[in-house]
Amino acid sequence: MSFGIPFENQPTPELLTAGQPSDAQFAAAAKAGYTTAINLRGFGEEGVDRAPKTLPALGYRYVHIPVAGPAGITLANAKALHEAMQAAEGKTIVYCASSNRVGALLALSAFHFDGRSAEEALAFGRKGGLLGLEPLVRAMLRK
Repeated sequence: MSFGIPFENQPTPELLTAGQPSDAQFAAAAKAGYTTAINLRGFGEEGVDRAPKTLPALGYRYVHIPVAGPAGITLANAKALHEAMQAAEGKTIVYCASSNRVGALLALSAFHFDGRSAEEALAFGRKGGLLGLEPLVRAMLRK
């Protein structure tokens, strides 16, 4: 099911990755059974101040992991995302501006915490929106 969110991907049946959803798109996803929203946008980005107020009112468990561009693509943030996704009950939306940071952290999480190979982790990251950050992630997976 597509909600028309920019850069929307569905790497697994329980996981939707995307750019910034609108309030109407969040509401539609909630009606479709999404119960956790994980925001990877950095402080000061669009929607960061509004989300903690609006999303719980729609029934979401809201988690904010601020990821400020490429410098925020870290093992610590991948671990925070992994833990937030493990704690989620039901379907989860993970979003940033373009889903690129989402895909990057999904790849790192898949490699370090789910036991996937580097190529499997990169493929999973691409399914989640990894594009321009792929060279950075690829280098991080080699370390």
